[in-house]
Amino acid sequence: GGCFTTTTEAFISGSGRGIQGATSHHLGQNFSKMFDIIFEDPVTQEKQFVYQNSWGLTTRSIGVLVMVHGDNKGLVLPPKVASVQAIIMAVGITAKTTDEEKANLLAACKTLEDELNKGG
Repeated sequence: GGCFTTTTEAFISGSGRGIQGATSHHLGQNFSKMFDIIFEDPVTQEKQFVYQNSWGLTTRSIGVLVMVHGDNKGLVLPPKVASVQAIIMAVGITAKTTDEEKANLLAACKTLEDELNKGG
């Protein structure tokens, strides 16, 4: 339904693939006529259908980020994108886990956190 579309394409050299980075669609008055979207001209007071456009970048930019910074082993984001580089989660705690087991697990998590912080 648009009059014309422009796109930005990105080449991912690591994979040899391309991806559509963003699009911009000039919709003209097609949809304003369908949905009766009008405005009043401030000079002539004449009612006119609006001109519309649509554009998108959103999730495509995440796809490009994953293609650039990911491989078959996972995703490594630079600190400017993800200031937190690691998250330590204590898992395996159930209703049957004793207080001593919980304390030991949390202490092991804290030790790992300290080691990671020492390494920068």
